[in-house]
Amino acid sequence: MQRYFLQENAELNQRFFIHNTDDIHHIKNVMRKSIDQEIILTFEDQKSLISKIIAFHDDSIELETVEDITRQTELPVDITIASGLIKGDKYEWLLQKATEMGAHHFIAVQSERSIVKLDEKKISKKLDRWQKIVKEASEQSMRLTIPSIKYKSNFKSIYDNMNEYDYVIIAYEEEAKSGGTSKFHQIGSNLKHGQKVLMIFGPEGGLTENEVNLYDDAIKVSLGPRILRAETAPLYALAALSYQLELMR
Repeated sequence: MQRYFLQENAELNQRFFIHNTDDIHHIKNVMRKSIDQEIILTFEDQKSLISKIIAFHDDSIELETVEDITRQTELPVDITIASGLIKGDKYEWLLQKATEMGAHHFIAVQSERSIVKLDEKKISKKLDRWQKIVKEASEQSMRLTIPSIKYKSNFKSIYDNMNEYDYVIIAYEEEAKSGGTSKFHQIGSNLKHGQKVLMIFGPEGGLTENEVNLYDDAIKVSLGPRILRAETAPLYALAALSYQLELMR
C-alpha cells in the first residue's frame, strides 16, 4: 500500500487533508485511487495509519484514519552523512539509497576536490530536487521520517558544529594501514540508542590532507582494504552499522 507523509501528529479515527500537489497528482493520476480506497499516512510523530479516502477537493484530498499499523523502521542511532559533492546523478543515487538504508540527515559539501561546483543560483533548486528524492525514497522504504538535506560551502563550517554529535567519523583510506577497520567495528559495538553520529566522506579523489587535518578530534577509520567510490562508501558504512545495530542485537 502506497505511503505519504503529513507534517501533523497522528490521531486515529480523525480526518486529515493532503495538500501537497505532487502527492495529490500521484494519488489521483498515477495510483488512480478513488473514494473509499485506502493509503497509508505517516505522521510527524512517527506513526503510520491506514487511511480511507473520503473526498477529492479542488486543492486537497480528505481522508479518515482507520487503523494504526506503526512499526519501528528507523535506525536506533541518528546518522548524518556529510559528503563532498559528486556528479549529479551519482549524488542523487547516493541520497536515494542512503535514505533507504536509514540515514537521517545529509550535508552536501563543496570539497576542495569536488568536480561539481554550485553557485548560489543553483543551490536552492538542487536542494528542492534532493529533498523530493529523499521523500520518495522514504515513502518507498517505509521510513517514519524524511531525512533533511543541507548544503555547506566547505568542511570548516561542519567542524564548527562538531559538538552536536556523540561520534564524528572520517572515512580515510590511509587508516587501512594502521587498523582503522577495527576502529569502525568498535564504534558500532559501542553505539547506544539515540546517539548522534556524523560520518564524513570525500568526493571523487577523496578528502585533501587539509580537510582531514581540520578534524583532529574525529575518529579516522578505514572501510576495508578495497578503494570504494565516493557514492559507494557511505552505503557500505551504513550497511555495516545497520548489521551491528539491528541484526546482531
